[in-house]
Amino acid sequence: MTNLPADNRSTLRSSSVMAVGTVTSRVTGLLKNTTLLAAVGGGVFADTYSVANTLPTVVYVLLVGGAVNAVFIPQLVRHMSADDDNGLAYAQRLFTAVVLALALITVVAVIAAPWLVQLYSSDWTRNEIEVATAFARLLLPQIFFYGVFALVSQILNTRGRFGAPMFAPVVNNVVIIASALAFLAVAGTGTSTKTVTGGEIMLLGIGTTLGATLQTIVLWPWLRRCGVRLRLRTDLRGQGLGAAWALARWAILLVLVNQIGTLVVLRLATGINATSDTDAGAAVYQMAFTIFMLPQSVITVSLVTALLPHLAHQAATGNFGVLRERIAWTLRTSGSLIVPASVAFIVLGVPISILLFRYGSVNLESARLLGLTLSAMAIGLPAFSAYYVMLRAFYALEDTRTPTFNAMVLNGANILLAVAAVQWVRADLAIPALGLAYALSYWIGLASLAHQLRQRLERLDGYLVVRTYVRVTLASLLAAVAMVVGALLAEAAVGRATDLTSSLVIVVVGLGLGAAGYLLGVRIFRITEVSDVLRLVTGRR
Repeated sequence: MTNLPADNRSTLRSSSVMAVGTVTSRVTGLLKNTTLLAAVGGGVFADTYSVANTLPTVVYVLLVGGAVNAVFIPQLVRHMSADDDNGLAYAQRLFTAVVLALALITVVAVIAAPWLVQLYSSDWTRNEIEVATAFARLLLPQIFFYGVFALVSQILNTRGRFGAPMFAPVVNNVVIIASALAFLAVAGTGTSTKTVTGGEIMLLGIGTTLGATLQTIVLWPWLRRCGVRLRLRTDLRGQGLGAAWALARWAILLVLVNQIGTLVVLRLATGINATSDTDAGAAVYQMAFTIFMLPQSVITVSLVTALLPHLAHQAATGNFGVLRERIAWTLRTSGSLIVPASVAFIVLGVPISILLFRYGSVNLESARLLGLTLSAMAIGLPAFSAYYVMLRAFYALEDTRTPTFNAMVLNGANILLAVAAVQWVRADLAIPALGLAYALSYWIGLASLAHQLRQRLERLDGYLVVRTYVRVTLASLLAAVAMVVGALLAEAAVGRATDLTSSLVIVVVGLGLGAAGYLLGVRIFRITEVSDVLRLVTGRR
């Protein structure tokens, strides 16, 4: 094992705990997404639920989430070090301000549900808008619970409790799985906006919001275990919250720019589904994105969540040398696992999607298009992961201005490429083309952000990062060849992926040979980052 600094070993250990929690939540999340898509299908009815369920995230992230994720961890860390009460009073005041803001935003959003639905959809009939609005009114209260969950998770993270926020989504997933199965039992397959009843909408909508509620509630015992008693306070003025909100303004603007990109893509996707016979639109695009995010959530997010308090501390003390080393190490370690995952999605995207989603109301063509969209998105997965790491470096430096301007570059590229894709690509491939546009935009955004971070820190240990990525890419190409051979052998035995059995055989054989090929490449090209992670997971020194 390489001679890792103690803090890096600590980060890996914390990340491994979070990764276990993330894997558990993502596995149940896969089951949730499978049952949801089986319940609603891939057509316009699916898009009405998908758009309505996207709105709480959009509104929360736009008005509060950007500030919670980008600004408050550095501020919490700073007050933990500087305040006599270990930052408890500051955390309570921050909690009070966020709760009040969330309550107001949630009420306004529920009232504005019809206008929000029309803003994020295109070419829908009056009936389709009414169904989506009914869903939205039931789902928008999630805004409040998303916000409280995010803030409490950040407070736990700053106190070294990383596991609970990663396991809590399991509760959410189980509740939504039960709701989707109940919907299937009551409504059956093939439900449309013309046949769905008000009771069926309430069953799925209330169940989804209940999941977010319980996910938040289960964190409270963990707060008490680490000695934090959150309560509402009235003494908010002159207590340091102004500095946090000043930084948050740029974070909110950054999220606004990102949401403009989301708005354009969702309108394009809903329009494609509503005006063609492809049976693939916003729901298929977003489900592909959910699978695309799995390696990022398990690997990069776990690493960065454990690392961010350390980054914030080094930035606060002006220790840029250590900050550079941590960023480079995170890029190398995450990249050594993200790149082969990207290759797996590119090669096996279609059989993976058929295996996961070819049930209930989802037909073979919808599942195939979902897989093609996943493969197209996966081209940008390494860039997406590296961008996330570099973005957190700016947040640790309490610089939310630079990422905001860079988001304009990234989203501008995504919008231009997405509009071009819909104009130039035939309708049955338009959704995968939107996935490719998203992937390419992240490579453009990464190039811009890396240049700005290099200027800010003078250098980025780029040679070490590039050397690792070259070796990882070579090993991943070896894995790709093995995966293709495995998939072809499996197809020769069971035929093309069309159902559970054929897709399962192709995915298992392909991934098995691909993993063996990658581990062989790890040995050939001496990729020590993978060896470090494997030895840590197996408990070997």
